Amino acid sequence: MKRILKITLLLALVSGHIFAQKIVFIAGPDSHGKGEHEHQGGSTLLVKSIQEGLPGVNAVLLQSGWPKDSAVLNDADAIVIYADGGGDHLLIPHLAEMDRLTKKGIGLVMLHFSLEVPAGEVGNHVRDWIGGYFEINWSVNPVWEAAFSTFPDHPIANGVKPFSITDEWYYHMRFADGMENITPILQALPPESTLKGKDGTHSNNPGVREAVLTKKELQPVAWALERPDGGRGFGFSGGHMHKNWGNDNFRKIVLNAIAWTAKAKIPEQGIPSATPTEAALNALTKKLD
Repeated sequence: MKRILKITLLLALVSGHIFAQKIVFIAGPDSHGKGEHEHQGGSTLLVKSIQEGLPGVNAVLLQSGWPKDSAVLNDADAIVIYADGGGDHLLIPHLAEMDRLTKKGIGLVMLHFSLEVPAGEVGNHVRDWIGGYFEINWSVNPVWEAAFSTFPDHPIANGVKPFSITDEWYYHMRFADGMENITPILQALPPESTLKGKDGTHSNNPGVREAVLTKKELQPVAWALERPDGGRGFGFSGGHMHKNWGNDNFRKIVLNAIAWTAKAKIPEQGIPSATPTEAALNALTKKLD
């Protein structure tokens, strides 16, 4: 009987029915015009890339927000959220559940608008889970071209080469005090043109002007957190423009980070993935009314 069980398990492993890690993607509804905030199309591409680049990992896509049956999250090694944020953030009704999951050591990745959460209880939770978040009247969300020329000695940077890309890169995020246990993965000094607007909830404020214009502080737009509970978190402020998933380095950073939060082994040259054509990217998007 024991021998039969061992053979059955071996066959299951070979056929792909037993996976080293499970990653659950929660994609919110698409919310902007075609080509922007394409949460479902972007998540679909990332899931496919994970499945092809790391065949030992089980990547699961949940569409249209938080699952009705959240039991699917209980055995996850990492959860990826690509959705709208703000006061209607999909996490707000599920803070206790997400806190329970992260305290089990489950990794968490939050992409673009999902990083914006209300300050206070929600913001404090997200800061504990991934290291930082977008706080209105403190963080800003201009569109600008960021150039990344150097990277830390970190598995998320495996195989990534210098690149420049235009996106709605959020910056001046609300990070944990002293950036404790946080490693900036992508950082750049935004141009002064990003702070030409009037003060507003998302546009400008005295704190960001001091940091960028006076102190010339590099601004992390992607970062990794190693939590005291043994889990990992990753925040990525890009991802507004769907076409950017066609950039190999942009895509590789996020794929590597997702795998890292799940504690999957990242190849020395990073997770391989085919460069999607413009037509393939367009096929993943929807035109909103």
